[in-house]
Amino acid sequence: MLVVMKAQATAEEIQAVCDHIEVMGYRPHPMPGAQRTAIGITGNQGEVDRGNLEEMSGVAEVIRVSKAYKLASRDVKEEDTIIHFAGTDATIGGRNLAIVAGPCSIESREQAFAIAEKVAASGAQFFRGGAYKPRTSPYAFQGLGLDALRIMAEIRDTFGLRIITEALDNESLDLVAEWADVVQIGARNMQNFSLLKRAGRLRMPVLLKRGMSATLDEFLMAAEYIMSEGNYEVILCERGVRTFADHTRNTLDLSIVPAVQKHSHLPILVDPSHGTGKRDQVLPMARGAVAVGADGLMIEVHHQPEKALSDGPQSIYPEQFARMMDEIEQIAPIVHRELPRGIHVETAATKPHDSSIR
Repeated sequence: MLVVMKAQATAEEIQAVCDHIEVMGYRPHPMPGAQRTAIGITGNQGEVDRGNLEEMSGVAEVIRVSKAYKLASRDVKEEDTIIHFAGTDATIGGRNLAIVAGPCSIESREQAFAIAEKVAASGAQFFRGGAYKPRTSPYAFQGLGLDALRIMAEIRDTFGLRIITEALDNESLDLVAEWADVVQIGARNMQNFSLLKRAGRLRMPVLLKRGMSATLDEFLMAAEYIMSEGNYEVILCERGVRTFADHTRNTLDLSIVPAVQKHSHLPILVDPSHGTGKRDQVLPMARGAVAVGADGLMIEVHHQPEKALSDGPQSIYPEQFARMMDEIEQIAPIVHRELPRGIHVETAATKPHDSSIR
């Protein structure tokens, strides 16, 4: 159920409706838009009695949301969600393309800084690096943990890049939330519902990667788990699905981008590194992702990929990343986008926990 407020509804009228929804035993989710505020209702097992709600001051209409994912749906919020980061002009969503770049894993301070310097110089706004690594083999490199988080915090202070890194469980979620700017929930955890709920209780952006066999509805329902706990700062990421193909690591499903954008207001990035697993395919698929309308890219970059402790074959060289940025800068205007080359930082030394959503 969705309560649509009038354009001129006051903050007091919106709060009164939220209070009334709570008295009814449900949970209100106010979603401000450019022209109106819509209030999603969750917690109901069946049809909500709309009679009293429709008569309240400031209410335009009460409508039924047919989709199972209510808060992620465009029925609740027509405008695209744009996530802003305090202290910088970097955004995820909207006209500007968000570029996330860095190594699969933080291996050492020297390695991380060498890569961060290169991607920042080429115009990335966000730095990715694994502190906790979910690996197929228990004997593979599992990440540096807290040491990696500290290294990435130094990178933010030095280069002004916002930090995105993955949390695997409740313990690492708390640490990532303390040190990073965006918490990543990986493909293997897309349907780890207890972890999604805990991420939903954070008040910071969450990047949710699509599961290896997830449908569109399953993907958006996973986002709904996060949003149902009150965190509306969700970023989706397509990273390839498993198919019969053996010429790539996964099959990068670029068709999910316009499908998501039709049904949801949430921003969606594309990860052609995991989506292909092949260095020579990353740049062509990055170009395709921008052309199809993705809100940004997540790219694995390594200055010595042949020595990388994880995902070396799919990591591109810094020079290739620079070339990719030049190419997508030319593509972006064709699809009514812009590529800001780098970010303006007001206070790089301060970790901005108060990111805002519009």
